[in-house]
Amino acid sequence: MKTKTKTKMAGQAQSLPENVKGPTQEERSESGDHSSSYPRQQHPPAPAAQDWMPAWFGGPHVVVGPRIGRVLGSAFEGGSDTEESSSAAVILDKQIALEDGHAIQYRTCSWQKTAALLFSEYICLAIMSFPWSYSVLGLVPGLILTFVVAIIVLYTSLVLWEFCLRHPEVRDVCDIGQMLFWNKKWAWYATAVMFLLNNTFIQALHVLVGAKYLNTMTDADDNVACRTVSFSIVVTLICWVCSLPRTFSMLSKIGTASAIFTFISVLLATVFAGVQTHPAGYDLLAIGDPVVTALPVAGTTFVAAMNAFLNISYTFIGQITLPSFIAEMKDPRDFPKALWACTAAEMAVFSVVGAVVYAYTGNQYVTAPAFGSLADGVHKKVAFSFMVPTLVFVGVLYASVSARFVFFRLFRNAPHHKNEHTLVGWAAWAAILLATWILAFIIAEVIPFFSSLLSLMSSLFDSFFGFIFWGVAYFRMRTADGRMAFVKDRSVSGYLLGVVNVLIILTGVFFLTAGSYASVEGIIDEFRAGTVGSTFTCKTNGL
Repeated sequence: MKTKTKTKMAGQAQSLPENVKGPTQEERSESGDHSSSYPRQQHPPAPAAQDWMPAWFGGPHVVVGPRIGRVLGSAFEGGSDTEESSSAAVILDKQIALEDGHAIQYRTCSWQKTAALLFSEYICLAIMSFPWSYSVLGLVPGLILTFVVAIIVLYTSLVLWEFCLRHPEVRDVCDIGQMLFWNKKWAWYATAVMFLLNNTFIQALHVLVGAKYLNTMTDADDNVACRTVSFSIVVTLICWVCSLPRTFSMLSKIGTASAIFTFISVLLATVFAGVQTHPAGYDLLAIGDPVVTALPVAGTTFVAAMNAFLNISYTFIGQITLPSFIAEMKDPRDFPKALWACTAAEMAVFSVVGAVVYAYTGNQYVTAPAFGSLADGVHKKVAFSFMVPTLVFVGVLYASVSARFVFFRLFRNAPHHKNEHTLVGWAAWAAILLATWILAFIIAEVIPFFSSLLSLMSSLFDSFFGFIFWGVAYFRMRTADGRMAFVKDRSVSGYLLGVVNVLIILTGVFFLTAGSYASVEGIIDEFRAGTVGSTFTCKTNGL
C-alpha cells in the first residue's frame, strides 16, 4: 500500500500511512450505502520541500490527520457515536450522499463564496472605531497590535480548520467544545450557552446601530414617534426577512455586495476626513488643532488602554462562525485560501483607514464610529449610508449561524424537512430566526448600558472562542498524532509551536480576566458619569 507524508498543520512533521480508506462504490452499493465519492487524494505526495505549503494554504495535497475521539452521533444525522477509526473521507462521502438529489443542499460553498462570507463578517462597521483605538493607544502601538492580533487569529483559524478536517461531522463550535473537553456533555451545554448569547448580543448590536443610522438620516424630522424604539422595530423586521435564505451559498451573494458597499463606505469616510477643512467640533481656541501621538498620552489609564486594545481584538476575533462555514464547503481543504485573502484585506484596510482618519481628526476630535468626526452633514450621511448593507448583513450572518444550531438538531432525524421545501421546514426556520431577532430587540432596548455589557460578554466568550479552544485543540491533535510536539519533538519548530500555543491559551486567560475587569470598570464609570440611558428610550441615538 502506498504511504503519504502527513502534512504538518502549523509546523508538525510526521509520517502516517493512510491505512483507512472508504469503501469502494461496489461495496457501498451492496451495503446500501450510496455515498458519493468525495474527491480523494490519488496523486503522489508533494515534495518534502513543499510540505509546509498545504498546511498553511490548503489545497488537494492536504492529508487529514487522525481524530481525537469518536464520531459524535449528535453531530451526524442518523447515527449514534461510532468508532474512532471512521475516516474523514468516509464521513464526508456520507454527508454528500445524504444531500444528493435534494432541493436544498448545504455543502455547496466554494472557497470564493466562503471568502465572501468572511469578508462580509470582518469588513464591517467596527473598522470605523480603529481611529479611536489608535488615539488611546498611540499610532505606533495601535498599528503593531493590529498586525499582531491579525496574525494570532490567522494561526488559530488554521488550527480550527485542521480540527474540522479531522472531524467533518461537526456543524458548529458547540460540537468542537464537547470534543475538546473529552466528550463531556457539560462542555457542550456550556459552549452552547456562550455561543447563543454571543450571537444574540451581536444581533442586538446591529439592531441598535441600524436605529442609530435611521436617527442620523432623519435628524430634522420631528414627526417620528418614539424614534429609537420605532426604528429598532423596523431594523429588526428587515433583518429577519434578510435572514431567511437557508444556505450559506445563497447568503454569500448578499455578503459580496455587503463587503463591496462597506469598502466604499470606509473609503469615502477616509477621503472626506482628509479633504475637510476641520473635523466636526473643531475649536481652535478651546481645543486646538488635531494632535496625533505616536505613543499613548500621559495619564492614559489601564482601563482606557485595555478597552482600546479589546476594540481592535474583537474586530478580528470571529472564529465562532468558522466551523459553520467550513461545514458547508464542497471541499474544506480549500478554506485557507479564503482565510488568507480575508486576513490580507483586514490588515490593509484596518490599518490604513484607522491611521489616515486618526491623522486628520487627532486625539481631540476622533469619535467611534469615525463618521461622527465628519464636519459636513452630507459627507457623514453619504459615507454612513454605504454601510447600510453591512449593518444588516452581519447581524443576519450571526442569526443564520444560531438558527442552524437549532434547526439542524430539530430535524436531525427528519431530513425531508431539512433538505426539501416543505411547509414545516420553512415555518420552523422562519420561526427560529424570528425568535432570535425578537430576543435581540428586547436585549438592545432593555439593557441601558448595552454597549459596555457587550464588551463584557465579548471578554468572557471571545477568550474561549478566540484563543483557549484552539490552543487546547492544538495539543489534543498532537496527542492524537502519537506525540506531544512541545515535549517530544526536538525540532525548533516543535518547541516553538508548543510555546506559541501555550501563549495563546494564556492570552485567552488574559482576555477572560483583565478584559472582564476593564469592561466592568467601564460599566461602573458609566453609572458614575450618569451616562447610563433608560430602557426602551425614545431619545435619538444618531451621530
